[in-house]
Amino acid sequence: MARTKIALAGEGGQGVQSVAKILVEAGYEAGKQVLYIPNFGVEQRGGVSIAFCQIADETIGEPRYSKGDIVIMLSDRAIDRCKTYVDKNSIVVYDTSVCTKKPDVECKEIIGVEANRIANEQLSARVFNIIILGVLLEATHVLKLEDIKNAMEMALGKKFAAKPELRDLNYKALEMGMKLVKERAGAL
Repeated sequence: MARTKIALAGEGGQGVQSVAKILVEAGYEAGKQVLYIPNFGVEQRGGVSIAFCQIADETIGEPRYSKGDIVIMLSDRAIDRCKTYVDKNSIVVYDTSVCTKKPDVECKEIIGVEANRIANEQLSARVFNIIILGVLLEATHVLKLEDIKNAMEMALGKKFAAKPELRDLNYKALEMGMKLVKERAGAL
């Protein structure tokens, strides 16, 4: 891997920025070069939140990019806002249980997952974003599972210590997201 460019977008409150922070922390701890640019403002009050991340084995020369290697769209408004970051080499992930439309983009692959539905029905709505993190991890292999778990411990360790069941819940969500991509690949 030379450099992986990731754009994550969703509604404020979906945990897009939390996923991005865990992702770049995991990359940093794994000895990679990382860059994270949050794009939010009124998003905290219900707008679209976008996180731009880069993870590389070498120095990242430019903070901005025009096209992402993986673009994650977690709402209809995120689809509308992020089409411009997609090209024929991009992998697009979207949540079929939140989005009412499929991204209409020319790309390498579109992965539709029902992360929100699965979180609500099988785990907890609070770990929806961690399912997405698992999808991202399995779709890109940009980092190792252990790197992500270590970063989750750093980010959520105090919550895990106070309520140990949260650790299990978050790890189940991470593995469930990875499984969604594996099952999809097996079905193709």
